[in-house]
Amino acid sequence: MPVPAAPATEHPPVRVARPRIGLLGVMQPLYDDMIPGITEHQAAYAARVAEQLSEVADWTVGPPVRGRADAEDTVRGFEAAGLDGVLVVMLTYGPSLRLTPVLSRMRLPVALANIQPDPRVGASWDMADMTYNQGIHGAQDTANAMVRAGLPFEVVTGDWQDPAFAVRIDRWARAARAVTSLRSLRVGVFGYPMNGMGDARVDETALMRVLGPEVHVIAPGTLHRTMAGLPERAVADLMEWEDGVFEVDGRLSAEERTDHARMQLGIEQLLEESGCGAYSTHFDAIGEDGRFARLPMAAASTLMAKGYGFAGEGDVLAASAVYAAHQLAGDGHFTEMYAMDFPSDSVLMSHMGEGNWRIAREDEPVRLIKRPLGIGGLDDPPTILFRYRPGPATLASLVALGGDRFRLVVTEGEVIDAPELPSLEMPYGQFRPENGLRACMDAWLRAGGTHHMAMNTGARAEDWRVLCELTGVEYVRV
Repeated sequence: MPVPAAPATEHPPVRVARPRIGLLGVMQPLYDDMIPGITEHQAAYAARVAEQLSEVADWTVGPPVRGRADAEDTVRGFEAAGLDGVLVVMLTYGPSLRLTPVLSRMRLPVALANIQPDPRVGASWDMADMTYNQGIHGAQDTANAMVRAGLPFEVVTGDWQDPAFAVRIDRWARAARAVTSLRSLRVGVFGYPMNGMGDARVDETALMRVLGPEVHVIAPGTLHRTMAGLPERAVADLMEWEDGVFEVDGRLSAEERTDHARMQLGIEQLLEESGCGAYSTHFDAIGEDGRFARLPMAAASTLMAKGYGFAGEGDVLAASAVYAAHQLAGDGHFTEMYAMDFPSDSVLMSHMGEGNWRIAREDEPVRLIKRPLGIGGLDDPPTILFRYRPGPATLASLVALGGDRFRLVVTEGEVIDAPELPSLEMPYGQFRPENGLRACMDAWLRAGGTHHMAMNTGARAEDWRVLCELTGVEYVRV
């Protein structure tokens, strides 16, 4: 189905599902005789924590875990419910070895909240208050056991009623959602990857073991047959939607627009049928097939705007990164560094013609243009043209280092309000790294950063860092 229309001057991020998080509260029966009712007292505290954080996630609060069997039952329930992650909260001290075996088998991302009911030590405290607020050494015991077991996890220390604590939990919850989504992701590859492009090559079984994405090859002929079988009404509806959202180039013929619309709808139908949340096309795989009139440029832009991951040239790594960028912030965008501009200390960002138009400037129309393109040897592909919106931005590159070793290279900076490039008929913008073009590029190359990457608007480096903490992927900020 076509994308719901956005207002002409606004391009809000795609809506992604709220994170669904389980709260695992830990204590032990040792204190029952000393403080009658302590289990109910601390269960109410766990419920208040979830209520305080209700704006950042949908919460499932398990009953207080008082031993290994309780932990097993609660975690099984979280996994059966398809939650995105588990927040461990020490309701009192809880011995770690009752919990660690359960966490070591659990696939859901974990954060350890180092918090306590009361934010300060009071003069009126007695032994009961000490017991209610002693979570810190349970957190230390549990974290130590998890480190020794080699389990990835995030830690958030703070006053649970402080807005800053909610910000950090929100970041972790979105990263947990991204990690869980990657573990079930399928990346559709139409045809084959670009020959000779080394930084996009990856051991697919290693990628699946470490991060989860599965590569699903789709024959170009399947796309051709799907396009032919589409109902005329669906094609007309998509073109009508485009008329309302984009400034459409009058030079585009009805044949060009119809063919493009069929390609977009055909790609999306195949992605839905095969359960793919991301995909990649390579111009040679489309061009050499012999049955297609043009490349699916505009299709990639609007499918990214709908929330699909995308990368060109069969690049599964970048397509997975763009998909994760959607899960983190809702505006994942595929791009690459084209050329350095030393006077402005920036780098020109673009690709052949694909880009998420939800990151477009809001003071200029997004245009659907007739655009000649020699690459692929086909007819002119309708292309969505826009300039990137000025402001903070983050680039992230997923790097395969061999075996099960992966690295994420990240840099923050800003898209500058650079002069227009009237002859450039593809999405573009100029990115100025926070540490300067020369230092950033030196470090990017030393770290093996790839030439395809995901982009988000905003400062998102910490979001990516947390994702790496939860997966064991090496994080390098340049």
